[in-house]
Amino acid sequence: MPGRLLLLLLIVCFLPAAHGALDDDKRALIQELFPKATDIRDKVPGYPVYPVYQLQELIGYAYESVDLSPLQGFAGKPVSMLIGLDTRGRFTGVRILNHHEPVFLHGLGEEPLLSFIDQYEGRSLTEQIIINTSNSRTGKDTDGNVVRFDGVSKATVSVLIINDTILSSALKVAREKLDGFTQAPPTRARTDLYQPLSWQQLLDRGYIGHWQISPEAIEEKLGSPLADYPDAPKPEPGEPFTELYFGYINAPMVGRNLLGDEGFNRLQEKTGPEAQVLAVMSRGLYPHLSDDFTPGSSPERLGLQQNNLSLDMRDLNMFDQTIRINADGIPDMATATLFRVGGNAGFNPGADATLKLGVTLRKNHLVADSTNLDIPVAFAGELFETVEVAPRPEDNRQPVWIGLWKERWLTISILVLSLTILTVFFARQRTLSRYPKLVHRFRWGFLFFTLFFIGFYAQGQLSVVNIYTLLLAIWDGFSLNVFLLDPVLFILWTYTFVSLFVWGRGLFCGWLCPFGALQEMAAWLGEKLKFRQLKVPENWHRRLILLKYPILLVLLGTAFYSLALAEKLVEVEPFKTGITLFFVRYWPFVVYAVGLLVIGMFIHKFYCRYLCPLGAGLAVLGKLRLFSWLDRVELCGKPCQHCKNSCGINAIHKDGRIDYDECIQCLECVVILADENQCVDKRLATKRRRQADILATDAG
Repeated sequence: MPGRLLLLLLIVCFLPAAHGALDDDKRALIQELFPKATDIRDKVPGYPVYPVYQLQELIGYAYESVDLSPLQGFAGKPVSMLIGLDTRGRFTGVRILNHHEPVFLHGLGEEPLLSFIDQYEGRSLTEQIIINTSNSRTGKDTDGNVVRFDGVSKATVSVLIINDTILSSALKVAREKLDGFTQAPPTRARTDLYQPLSWQQLLDRGYIGHWQISPEAIEEKLGSPLADYPDAPKPEPGEPFTELYFGYINAPMVGRNLLGDEGFNRLQEKTGPEAQVLAVMSRGLYPHLSDDFTPGSSPERLGLQQNNLSLDMRDLNMFDQTIRINADGIPDMATATLFRVGGNAGFNPGADATLKLGVTLRKNHLVADSTNLDIPVAFAGELFETVEVAPRPEDNRQPVWIGLWKERWLTISILVLSLTILTVFFARQRTLSRYPKLVHRFRWGFLFFTLFFIGFYAQGQLSVVNIYTLLLAIWDGFSLNVFLLDPVLFILWTYTFVSLFVWGRGLFCGWLCPFGALQEMAAWLGEKLKFRQLKVPENWHRRLILLKYPILLVLLGTAFYSLALAEKLVEVEPFKTGITLFFVRYWPFVVYAVGLLVIGMFIHKFYCRYLCPLGAGLAVLGKLRLFSWLDRVELCGKPCQHCKNSCGINAIHKDGRIDYDECIQCLECVVILADENQCVDKRLATKRRRQADILATDAG
């Protein structure tokens, strides 16, 4: 008995150590992140980091991102990374341990992903890292604080998730383990403190910060007189080079006096209770915003630091007739901006911070001089109160998806408008079907919009991947955030899901699927080239349309067994090759996708009808539709077969019934039914009316 008890105690004692022990592969990766390391120790008890030493000196920490920031990736699983951070808060490198991002695994390949994470090496948490999705700029900005990384085209969501994971996890490690990154007691603005004050009173009491630098001082910093810079404006006597004013708008004493009660309330309504807003105003020769500043973006000249961490600053672009700075006695300003501040690092308004103004003046098109100016930010203490329970900034920061939706507001607006128009068109299809040319032109116009805007530009191709991502998310613990990361896909999926209960699967498959639109165009081209159009025999057609359902079941079942295998099998969908990657891919994938389009030139929408697992999934849900919009008449199929013969995908039975599981809602049969020259029922009715008129005339 004592022996067993001793064994149990040994197991309990060594279990945590074994759990935190390093295997050889991970030790080798950490050695790559810290080449000078001589001692890599096991995981610290109570905190998931691996201390790294050079002899007896601590030089940094390595950690796995999933231990500190398990943010779900685009495929519904976190991107697991090994990250190195030295004792000064600089990244020594990032290594991918495991990921399931489809666009990198079986699309672009992993080289763009590795190139992206290589940009973190040598960068510091004191810098503001911004992902440049346009790939037009990279490196340090003129203020020396903002760093722009090259994004990855076609993988914007994935790289933004990776960036957020790296920064948020590094901030946790820095605040827990690194000197100089600790936080002062958290504060918030006092909501009960307010009295009407003039501009000068706000300045005198320290509610508004003020800083300026003279032309002589900036010349000393630059090492050259302003006359050496042709583009620099010439100062008037006594005019400052730059004069800055700044205030914390969330404090009613500041916000209500600067914006007025109506403007203050409107701003809070628009930004929400969690937003922290800093007003910055400037005048003089060199304002805090450049002439080419883009409203709604982060400033290039101005940065904000607190606790050695760079904070995000983004223009709210909210000035209008009700929101404007108009305090009593305020001097004329060259520029005034309301910035949302915080980001991953969070912002403590009652603690000291630093605005960093970057000044760059050009002597000619090749030579420029630069300097960085540190502007202390400290407001009067009575504006704030200490928060008893410190909120974790990394838990209360603005979700990544909010920034993505704001950045893509124009795309979202166009998409929502187009879906609204499509909804109105479908709701009034019975009326509009009386105008065949209008229906045909609208359909083809919308198909081109779907292919080029929704597909190629907005990357809004839905996929069966989204279905098993949803199922895995439900299985592992559902979070809506991962689905909000791509606003276009989220809007399309929401619209498609709702429309399934109204019109069935056809609204998406026939109007909103970019690859489906491409197949329609391939079929049209085949007809124009006079390719023989092959009709699959009815008995074979009814069997082949069932093939896509077992394909769907295999994909969904495999996803729960092995996500990596499911990601390979999902290549049965040609969407990634044809729409996401514009057919620029390893040749077997291109041959497959192009081959399906070529077959579609002979057999109308071959892939959609027989192979598409996404169509199968939508057809299953489409069985729950509430309405059958496509009218039938007594003669449909008995004996009239005109609609059936005109249906390119053979979604009409011989007896005239519509097969809604296969129908793509092209509305061709609706047009035929409303046309007195095509519909047999209407032609017979017209003939009977004429005969009745003749008989009535003869009788008269």
